[in-house]
Amino acid sequence: MRSFNRAFIFLVIAMWVPLSAPFSRGFPLEPQPQTREQVTEEDLDRWMRELSNWGRWGKEDQLGAINLITPAKRKQAAALVTEGVSISLARDPQTEKTIDNPRPYEHTMIRTGVGESGANMDTYSVSYHGLAHTHLDSLCHVFYRGKMYNGFSQEEVTEKGCGKADIHNLKEGIFTRGILIDIPRLKGLPYLEPGTPIYPEDLEAWEKKTGIQVSSGDVLFVRTGRWARRAALGPWNVAGNSAGLHPSVAKWLRERDVAMIGGDGASDLTPSGIEGVAYPLHRLALVGLGVHMFDNCDLEALSEAAVRYDRWEFLLTVAPLPVPGGTGSPVNPIATF
Repeated sequence: MRSFNRAFIFLVIAMWVPLSAPFSRGFPLEPQPQTREQVTEEDLDRWMRELSNWGRWGKEDQLGAINLITPAKRKQAAALVTEGVSISLARDPQTEKTIDNPRPYEHTMIRTGVGESGANMDTYSVSYHGLAHTHLDSLCHVFYRGKMYNGFSQEEVTEKGCGKADIHNLKEGIFTRGILIDIPRLKGLPYLEPGTPIYPEDLEAWEKKTGIQVSSGDVLFVRTGRWARRAALGPWNVAGNSAGLHPSVAKWLRERDVAMIGGDGASDLTPSGIEGVAYPLHRLALVGLGVHMFDNCDLEALSEAAVRYDRWEFLLTVAPLPVPGGTGSPVNPIATF
């Protein structure tokens, strides 16, 4: 009888022990969805204050988190090149007008080599901001409450361009460690559906899966599989509905001292979930943290290469056009394994 009682007690305890305890070892568990409170504009204001990098590198600084890419970081990045293989992270310029490309590239030939000159010449024209073309946002691209990064006034921007925090500040280029965070691969999916949020715990799950720890001066590229979905299902209104980073990721970026971020869309989750505020992560990153952003990268070839080499870190090189006063630049980021 005493033996029976012990067995019964053990059974009762086992029924109440959480599945994460040692009794469940060897049984794969699905992560449980978390209840999240609605993010408000007040939260955004608070994060702007708490996470701010204003004044961190001096009151006149215009580089922001680029300061985290130190000579030592560049040497570390250079040592990552072992295969000697380079992959472009740029989307080929699209000249067809579609719902996700309302302002296509224009390519016009102005000389075709006919005649004595024997030379061909052309012009390119592009309105690169938006959700179609691969580009880099400078820190003067957006304001929040009338301020740019480091407290510079929106009045610094005139019809002549940005008087502060323009793309010309990155004339020396970007040379550092890049990291691909492939969220569809993490979840066993070909792509994320529009409107899917990516939370800090997703980024940490990827670190655990790959064994790579994000560190100061890194540039993160977060893949949602946007272009894979477009190839499978066709274009859609990305501006109104796209997978992306939840605004709460800003705190994680600040804790890890990430230098720059990018994605295959605008990085922001849309709709944002904050009433009256579009692209809150753009505000938090560019204005609050001083973190430059790459938009509309094509990360499909990079994802394939990362699987092939079983490597999710690489040397990243980028050379934006050094236009004085520019709010950004079309770019062709290069990952070298």
